[in-house]
Amino acid sequence: MAQGTDKIVKIHNKSDRPDNIVETENEIDEECEKLETQMPRFLRSFFIYLRGNVLPMTRLAYLRDIRFFLDYLVRETDLTEAESIGKITLKEFDAIRAADINIYLDYCRKYRVETEKNITVYENHSKTLARKKSSVSVMFKQLYRDELISRNITDGFDPIRVQKADEREIKALQDDEVMIMLDAVSTGTGLTEHERAYWEKTRKRDKAILILFLTYGLRLSELQQLNVSSFNFSRGEFKIYRKRGKESIMPMNDSVTAVIHDYLNNERKEDSAVVPEHRDALFLSLQGRRMTQRQIRELVKKYTSIALKTSRSAGYSPHKLRATAATSLIGRGNSIYDVAALLDHEQVTTTQLYARHKANVKRDLVHGMEWEIERRETEQYETVRHETERHGNGRHKAERYETEYGNGEVKNEK
Repeated sequence: MAQGTDKIVKIHNKSDRPDNIVETENEIDEECEKLETQMPRFLRSFFIYLRGNVLPMTRLAYLRDIRFFLDYLVRETDLTEAESIGKITLKEFDAIRAADINIYLDYCRKYRVETEKNITVYENHSKTLARKKSSVSVMFKQLYRDELISRNITDGFDPIRVQKADEREIKALQDDEVMIMLDAVSTGTGLTEHERAYWEKTRKRDKAILILFLTYGLRLSELQQLNVSSFNFSRGEFKIYRKRGKESIMPMNDSVTAVIHDYLNNERKEDSAVVPEHRDALFLSLQGRRMTQRQIRELVKKYTSIALKTSRSAGYSPHKLRATAATSLIGRGNSIYDVAALLDHEQVTTTQLYARHKANVKRDLVHGMEWEIERRETEQYETVRHETERHGNGRHKAERYETEYGNGEVKNEK
């Protein structure tokens, strides 16, 4: 149920998809339409292009980027005389050149927003800059194709260096760290006194969430949208809704079945204590509402930080549990093609990145280079050898000591 300006919007769902999936898509559409009404009308063809060619969340991200670009034109430049973004003219847009966009992209690297109370400094990394550049590029290309502007200026946009996928460090938990994390959620080990108070009420839910992430490598949105009705326990399976409207049936193993049953039977609120529109939601907050993506993300960061022995803010995101599932499955000898199917990778090359990630390789290499320990061992050996030779029996005794010391068996002779 979404709240409009004057009226309540109700979803009349005749599809076979759950209401919460349809409602989420409708909320995204409403936010997109709200953004579109703020922008110049000559961008309508661009809006239509986005609606038919990109995923809903990508469409929303692009529109937010375009609104930011238009705000920049009004606030920071003399490229328009408009006092609001909706009044920017097509003629002013046609006068924009590639050099202007390159200055904008440089501005996006680090900029300040000042209000009456404070000044906030924003800094973006290359991946964000690349997306902002892509949003503006798609818009100008579409306007040129529709003959609304006289030239395609995008060829003059400066390139933005973004790490390739195989250049990035793959962050994932090792198997021993997974066990530490599961011990923490099972026993409360590593939690603060304040955190334990909440853990007492949610530990079965939290454990079920972590097990699902680790077993199936689910995306955050896929887990957050799960319903009680998604599960068919008699057939040992459950249904998830992927990107682009795809559905997948996932088999349940004994661990998953056990933790889900434990949560549903022994911790989850009764329907009477749940907000009516959230009664089918699998994972509930303490307020009886479907958990938000932010709540799930913070939960994962908390438990992974315990496994990593770091601060809560440095804990891992749900996407890194997806990477953990991939590397663990491949490390157990499973085919990358099978893992790609489980994780819904559109191209197996994505899965191959995890296959290249050899667990513990850096740890093993570094542990083989114990310079200070080796220095101390050598120093200790030379000291004992010197003492042995000085106290008698000459070379024979020294050679005997060398043999025994090398085998880790040093004997005191009387």
